[in-house]
Amino acid sequence: MKMNSLITKCLFLALICLTSCSDDDEIIVVPKGDYENGLIISGEGSGAGTGSISFVSNDLSESENLIYKKVNNVELGTFLQSIAFDDDSAYIIVDNANTITVVDRYTFEFKNEIIVNLSTPRFMTVVGDKGYVTNWGSTSDDKDDFIAVVDLQTFAVDKTISVGNGPERIIAKDGKLYVSHKGAFTNNNIVSVITISTEEVEEITVKDKPDELFFNDAGDLVVLSEGRTLYDANWNVTGHTLASISTIDVSTLVIDTALDFELGAHPSLMVLDDNTIYYALGNDIFAMDADATVLPGASLLAAEGYLYGMAVGGNRIYATNASFTDVSTLNIYDLASQDKIDTKEIALGASKIYFN
Repeated sequence: MKMNSLITKCLFLALICLTSCSDDDEIIVVPKGDYENGLIISGEGSGAGTGSISFVSNDLSESENLIYKKVNNVELGTFLQSIAFDDDSAYIIVDNANTITVVDRYTFEFKNEIIVNLSTPRFMTVVGDKGYVTNWGSTSDDKDDFIAVVDLQTFAVDKTISVGNGPERIIAKDGKLYVSHKGAFTNNNIVSVITISTEEVEEITVKDKPDELFFNDAGDLVVLSEGRTLYDANWNVTGHTLASISTIDVSTLVIDTALDFELGAHPSLMVLDDNTIYYALGNDIFAMDADATVLPGASLLAAEGYLYGMAVGGNRIYATNASFTDVSTLNIYDLASQDKIDTKEIALGASKIYFN
C-alpha cells in the first residue's frame, strides 16, 4: 500500500462529487489515510531486524508490513515497545532508544520526535494535551522510575512524577492515572493511582507482576497479575507465587474480588471486549464475564504457534504467532465458532495489536 493509493482514492471521490453530487446527496467521507479502518500491529524486532509496524484492513483484504519505513524511508529501531494514540497522532515508543516517534495515525507520516528526559519508556496514555509515559529508568537503580509528562503541543517532557519500581501499563479515568508495576528488571506487586491535578500517588497492593489493566462496564479497575516463578542461584525453579485477576473499586481503592489461579499458572495478555475478559494461559485463550466470581474451567480455543499478542473485536480474536528470527503471523479466529478464518504475515516479534 503506497501513499499514491490514497491520492487516487481522493481524486476518484472528487470526480464523483463533481459529476453527480447535489446538495441532497449523502456526504462522502474522504479517507484520512492508507492505514485507517484496520489493525495496527507493532513488532518489537530483535537481533535479526528492526522493530516495525504492520497494517491489516478490517475486511482482511489488504495487509502491509514495514509501513513506517515505507512512508518515511527510515527504520524505527529495536525494541519497539508500544504505541499510543490520540485523535490525530500515533506515538511509537522504542524503549532502549529512549525515543517516542510521533506520526499521523492514519498516514504514518513523521511529525516529530521526543528524545529528551526519557529513560526506558514503556507505555503511554493521552489526557487532553498531555501524554503520560511510564519509564523504568536505569537497570542498576530500582528507585529512579517515573512517569514523564509530555506536552503534546511542544513535544517536550514538562516534568516527571516519581513512582515505585517498574511502572508498565498506564490508563486514565476521571482525572486519575492508573499504573501497573510489573517490576522492570526485578519484580513488584503494586498499582499506582495518581491524581493528575495534585500529582499525589497512592498504591494498591495486588499479586506479583501486575500487567494489563482495564475498566469494566461498572467502572471498576480490572488488573491481571501474572505471578512469579521463583529460582535459586543456579536458575532452578524453586516455587511460584499466585497469579490473580483483581477487581478494584476505584472510589475506595479496595480490591472487591480476586480470582486466584492455581499455583504455577501464569496468565498473560488480558483484554476486555463487550464486558467479557479474555486472557491467555500458554497458548490457551479463556473467556469469562467481567463480573464472574470464579475462573472458567475450560479454554475457548488454543492459538497456534507462540502466542505473544492478542486483541478481541468485531466478533473476532486476533492472536500473534511471534517469531524473533523471521516474519511473525497473525491468526484470526471467529469468536462464535472459534474457527481460524485467516492468517497474515506481520512484523518481526509481533506483540501489540491496536484497532485504528
